[in-house]
Amino acid sequence: MKTPLRLVLLSALFTTTLAQAADLIPIDVHRDANCGCCKKWISHLESNGFKVNDHVEADMSAVKQRLGVAPRLGSCHTAVIDGKFVEGHVPADQVLALRKRNDLLGIAAPGMPMGSPGMEVDGRSEAYQVIGLTREGKDVVVAEYPAQ
Repeated sequence: MKTPLRLVLLSALFTTTLAQAADLIPIDVHRDANCGCCKKWISHLESNGFKVNDHVEADMSAVKQRLGVAPRLGSCHTAVIDGKFVEGHVPADQVLALRKRNDLLGIAAPGMPMGSPGMEVDGRSEAYQVIGLTREGKDVVVAEYPAQ
């Protein structure tokens, strides 16, 4: 009698795990092997429902150029979701919002703002913006984060 019950329980666990894995949102992250803050941003994404495909790159400049990330929007890592770029330490909620913005080619948190996801250091923070790049090549502010 124990065996059938155990199989039912294992089957339910397996089915639940598969369903949870299917609910994760896939995103590709391109980063330099020597950057620790990139790994912290990846952890931020994973804790917010993303399935990260981590790509360690030898030439991030070439990756950014290929994906259309303007130098003025640059940061340390570049992600791709639904064919759009996500540059730098963009909060997960803004990555999710990007999926609904057909007017944008991508979004960026230029530089490496202290206090942004992955850049939490000694409680320091600075105000920063998430900038969207329109299909016409214009920058638009899609979110603002005050210093804490």
